[in-house]
Amino acid sequence: EERLRTIDTRSRALLANGPKRKKVILESLSIPSTDFAGVGLWTLVVRVPPSGTWENRRADLYGLAEDWVGPCTVTADEGRALLIRRYLAAFGPASRADIASFTGLPPKMLDAVTARLPLRAFRSERDDALLDVRGAPLPPPDTRAPVRFLPTFDATLLVHARRTQILPERYRSLIFSTKTPHSIGTFLVDGHVAGTWRSEGGAVVTSSFEPLPRTVRREVEQEATALAAFIS
Repeated sequence: EERLRTIDTRSRALLANGPKRKKVILESLSIPSTDFAGVGLWTLVVRVPPSGTWENRRADLYGLAEDWVGPCTVTADEGRALLIRRYLAAFGPASRADIASFTGLPPKMLDAVTARLPLRAFRSERDDALLDVRGAPLPPPDTRAPVRFLPTFDATLLVHARRTQILPERYRSLIFSTKTPHSIGTFLVDGHVAGTWRSEGGAVVTSSFEPLPRTVRREVEQEATALAAFIS
């Protein structure tokens, strides 16, 4: 513990002058890479831009969290409320089980927080209780979702990794496995995973799990062409 506290003191002094690359931090502190966990354990740091971009894939630029997100003046309960609101803003309407699975909050704690939040309640087709933030757009139930391509580690896919709202269970093992816990590139047809994609030779190559109607196949090809232009 004493060694980690020493790393914390030296890390703070180093990062006080601005963000540093991981390699620079290790060299400046004269510590092996195995001790880098101590930097994040005792010193609250965040990965900062430009890092983890299309041009610079390695997200290894670190800065003091207090310089980027401000001092820690909020309570744990306020943090839980913010986490739930942000989750619902991105993925709502969602069930109590979905919220608990994503946030990791125990059911009783989750219920205590949501009871105080100004949320909107719905019922699903199966009569499940759903929650969402107030004012969030809710398209008509017959709205068709356009074809969309998702990268690996995409939050939209990961949040439904164990359920079937987006990822049909019969395809889950093709996307998530012990060799690919981060998932693989997928594309959605009408809001559901229908196949995979990869970048190859400047083009985006797709592979559907089942035969697609001609009009849908054309839409997938158009979206693939647009994606290839974007990442080239």
